[in-house]
Amino acid sequence: MGILTDDMRRIVEEQQLGFIATVCADGTPNLSPKGTTAVWDDEHLVFADICSPGTIANLRGNPVVEINVVDNLSRKGYRFKGTATVLQGDQFEQALAFYRKRGSTTAKQHVVLVKVERAAPLISPAYDQGQSEPQIKAHWRRYWHALWSRSPA
Repeated sequence: MGILTDDMRRIVEEQQLGFIATVCADGTPNLSPKGTTAVWDDEHLVFADICSPGTIANLRGNPVVEINVVDNLSRKGYRFKGTATVLQGDQFEQALAFYRKRGSTTAKQHVVLVKVERAAPLISPAYDQGQSEPQIKAHWRRYWHALWSRSPA
């Protein structure tokens, strides 16, 4: 078994939105949300670049990356630290097939494979204050329902 647990895999596959942190050439951080974040295998995550040339340039200059994926209702998730590879050639074609099999039809400029070297839970401080997961989920369901109810579709 690799570094990714069943719960980590579940969170990534359910949420699909990962916040990808890279390092710019000047040393400043760059954070880019990727709705293509997925589990590749027991040791790797993958995401696609649809329109993020800065993220790809950063990774080519410095392949370190952190990906945060959090469930918006439970306020629990994971941070994954690792090394990124921008796929090319046959590996890039395999990754495109991976996304097509998942139903994605969006054009992808690049696909990035991340070897997860460390993973740690991300948990809201609300749990430290004694709230249960059902209480936290109920609160955020109400919040999102109220927000979506007043927003035009």
